[in-house]
Amino acid sequence: MTHSEQNAKGFIIAAPKSASGKTTITLGLLTALRRRNIKVHAAKSGPDYIDPAFHSVATQATSFNLDSWAMPPDLLDYLFASTLNDTDITIIESSMGFFDGIETENGKRGCGADLAERYKLPVILVMDVTGQAQSAAAIAYGFANINPNIQVKGVILNNVASPRHLASTEAALKRIHIPVLGSIPRDPSLHLPARHLGLIQAEEHHDLDQHLNHLADIAEQHININALLNLDTTITIPKTSPVTALLPLGQHIAIAKDIAFSFIYPHILDGWINQGANIHFFSPMNNEAPPEHCDVCWLPGGYPELYAGQLANQTNFIQGMQHFSLTRPVHGECGGYMVMGNRLVDKDGVSHHMLGLLSHSCSYEKRKMHLGYRKATLNTPKQELIHGHEFHYATVIDPGHDLAYATLTDGTGNPIGAEGGRRNHITGCFFHSIALQP
Repeated sequence: MTHSEQNAKGFIIAAPKSASGKTTITLGLLTALRRRNIKVHAAKSGPDYIDPAFHSVATQATSFNLDSWAMPPDLLDYLFASTLNDTDITIIESSMGFFDGIETENGKRGCGADLAERYKLPVILVMDVTGQAQSAAAIAYGFANINPNIQVKGVILNNVASPRHLASTEAALKRIHIPVLGSIPRDPSLHLPARHLGLIQAEEHHDLDQHLNHLADIAEQHININALLNLDTTITIPKTSPVTALLPLGQHIAIAKDIAFSFIYPHILDGWINQGANIHFFSPMNNEAPPEHCDVCWLPGGYPELYAGQLANQTNFIQGMQHFSLTRPVHGECGGYMVMGNRLVDKDGVSHHMLGLLSHSCSYEKRKMHLGYRKATLNTPKQELIHGHEFHYATVIDPGHDLAYATLTDGTGNPIGAEGGRRNHITGCFFHSIALQP
């Protein structure tokens, strides 16, 4: 859809650091607004598979990622405009600390502050005031004044211990003319369960609707939603046309999707569909093979390391993948790449046979965090450059003998080396693709 320039309402929820309560408060607001019959959309700053899935449940609409480092400007503008289109208000959730990203010469750091400055997005600052009171005002003052192109419209305090704690914190913020729009009391029941790659996935959360309604109740009780809606949060929708992050791999694309394979970005699927491709999901955990009529298969990331034993016994999936790969391309990212190898060692040290489409083996017993932005130059005649990221704990314990899929650097250009494997039309890597670079 082509977007003409017009106005919309929206803001970005930010914080000084990770684990401040951004996701909890964002989900509470999204659900509360939807319950008021206000049409609300959401988006997530930076690379993240899990939070946008929760956004989508809360809003009943797709939540895109907006990444100022990984995405070319025309793609970023298109996705931003798509998020603002056909809705009453949009809430964008920032990642990590608001200004946290990588240092680049062009200033595109991949942080929430980039989006706020580029699109003149008003900022609502979430502050975890555990262990502090008046000092929170100094932090808020810094956020409000470090960049004159960024407007902090108010704060929501989280983990408030008592009425006295709130009164002293609020008084200090009043002196610097930053309104307190809400104060969330300490309450362990608000927390979402987590594991090694972050929060558990939305589809794994038991009684998610009940939990979202609980968060909405808290938001209604402890956030002045009417005051928030009455703030001047008018922004301009960029004039854009559809942009595709990655070219479709085929006309009919088989994609693994279930509890073990779920990490594929909505903007990539959106781009493929806009280009006329047809998406066909199948479930390895339900022993399903890729549909026979598809031209290509994509195994996305997820948590196959938690289900290695079950996957090793899904004979229809294994035989179907091996048959499919004889004549058609297969690509795996991160968890999908692990499963494409010979063996996968689980957390208990048990080794499981995998697909054997590539010759490497991986271990989740020997863990090491790999995290950060990456630039991948594909080992193809065109040497396409793709921006993306890594986030995994599993390690390669046997590199095998396949050709490398790509050559990696980190986000600032420091060499990392060869990555992944390529065997004819079979490819895989730990690297998660976000967008092809022009």
